Amino acid sequence: MNAAVEIPLRDDRRQAKFLYWMGWRLCEIAQHLELNEKTLHAWKTRDGWDRADNVERIGGALEARLVQLILKDGKSGGDFKEIDLLHRQLERQARIQRYQGGGTETELNPKLAARNEAPKRKPKRNDIDEELTEKLVEAFLDGCFDYQKDWYRAGNQRTRVILKSRQIGATFYFAREALIDALTTGRNQIFLSASKNQAHIFKGYIQAFAREVIGVELTGDPITLSNGAELHFLGTSARTAQGYHGNFYFDEFFWTYQFKQLNKVASAMAMQKQYRRTYFSTPSSMAHEAYPFWTGERFNKGKPAAQRIELDVSHAALQQGRLCDDRIWRQIVTILDAEQGGCDLFDIEELRLEYDAEAFQNLLMCQFVDDGASIFPLTMLQPCMVDSWELWAEDYKPFALRPFGDRQVWVGYDPAETGDSAGLVVVAPPAVPGGKFRVLERHQFRGMDFAAQAEAIRKVTQRYWVTYIGIDTTGLGSGVAQLVRQFFPNVTTFSYSPEVKTRLVLKAYDVVKSGRLEFDAGWTDFAQSLMAIRKTITAGGRQFTYSAGRNDATGHADLAWALFHALHNEPLEGQTAANTGFMEIN
Repeated sequence: MNAAVEIPLRDDRRQAKFLYWMGWRLCEIAQHLELNEKTLHAWKTRDGWDRADNVERIGGALEARLVQLILKDGKSGGDFKEIDLLHRQLERQARIQRYQGGGTETELNPKLAARNEAPKRKPKRNDIDEELTEKLVEAFLDGCFDYQKDWYRAGNQRTRVILKSRQIGATFYFAREALIDALTTGRNQIFLSASKNQAHIFKGYIQAFAREVIGVELTGDPITLSNGAELHFLGTSARTAQGYHGNFYFDEFFWTYQFKQLNKVASAMAMQKQYRRTYFSTPSSMAHEAYPFWTGERFNKGKPAAQRIELDVSHAALQQGRLCDDRIWRQIVTILDAEQGGCDLFDIEELRLEYDAEAFQNLLMCQFVDDGASIFPLTMLQPCMVDSWELWAEDYKPFALRPFGDRQVWVGYDPAETGDSAGLVVVAPPAVPGGKFRVLERHQFRGMDFAAQAEAIRKVTQRYWVTYIGIDTTGLGSGVAQLVRQFFPNVTTFSYSPEVKTRLVLKAYDVVKSGRLEFDAGWTDFAQSLMAIRKTITAGGRQFTYSAGRNDATGHADLAWALFHALHNEPLEGQTAANTGFMEIN
């Protein structure tokens, strides 16, 4: 049984009421207080103990305890705290009683009236305060690999230039770094890429970071933070842009067209000494305009012999990152460096099987390509690399259910073999004779059987009006073509031979050489695939053919061959004929 409530100056009638409200039975109360049970029944009826609501019962207990403490001699610190607490509870009880008597919500919360009187204010857009910023900084640093911490430590350098392997999280890292810098310093951040599509990858990473860590949805283009810092996402249109200023990040600068011209604008954006410049890219060709910028030859141009410098840009010299004599901090991060730096996202041995030795060195070990032997050198491809979001905006909506509306497209497909990847391209044919081909989409698939590959093609036909499909039937391709024929009877198939390869490559060469091909400048993998096509001699030594170093264990240039299959629907002489009927090429 619970202990009795102590009431100062013995008041049996009040103490009996409190014990009854505590759940005691009348017979127990009578025995405890040494009272007559009939007296208790009379008090209960007369004072309406059962009719009292919760507010009255609790208020009475509060009052009794408060009186007890007030009359207590030698109060402790805890007693004074309890007295203060009980007074606040009595005030709350009084507000509840007024609310029950017909009052409003303001009776329960006095601050509500003042809040309602104040003018309504919309929450600030993209508002991130100091506390939220600290959470972002903590999450940012916790998510860095060791080589990314090298980039962070070099963040105070005026210019950073990083040569990197594919897929090691550079864009991911620098997007987060830029957001942190904008929040902590208020500096603008400018993201520069070969195309606006590519630049908006930064935007996606930034929005995802803020959403996942602090639950804030960043909006706008540019994104303007509550401290006034702006985040701009620019493609090649930045060549003519004026008025931008801030830190800038130049993504895949080794793949941009007319780098010298674009870099002039980019450098002007960060001309003030408070701003920082960051360049990072996978390597392309030694013939690219950015190569002298990387090697330091651009610094030497026009300088007397005494002022010229010689830079060691080997991997051994730049693996740890180094501030060079031209005041540029350089670093090379290969896929092996990334693995040593804690990145466990790759199976290196599997990648060695997937790519031939030359492709492995270029894509993952940061070696530049000497594309002099390529049928499609980078200098030939660069005029084809455009900002698709800007140039094709009138009739191509990449995120729509029907991206190209009711206009026809051609599909080229290069199926996957063992250890290989499958390539698929969606090409918009010229609207007029002699017009340009536009590569609207490109996809690569790995680890899929022929049924899954055929299903991938079927999904394309649901989004586009496909009038032509070209597929290589060598090996696994025959099974893919057979399934595709069930939903697209007029599929065109190719059985590879030196003659067929020659015909495919010559047609593509004519299209590219004539400036009749366009694809998004951010698709470095597509450009690399075309650069890999070379003229070779057959095993018998009797004929010339074209290849990309493929064999049973490796695969490369699947996107290039898929493109060739699509372009073949236009005759070699360039007439636009609707050759959509079934054709077997032997």
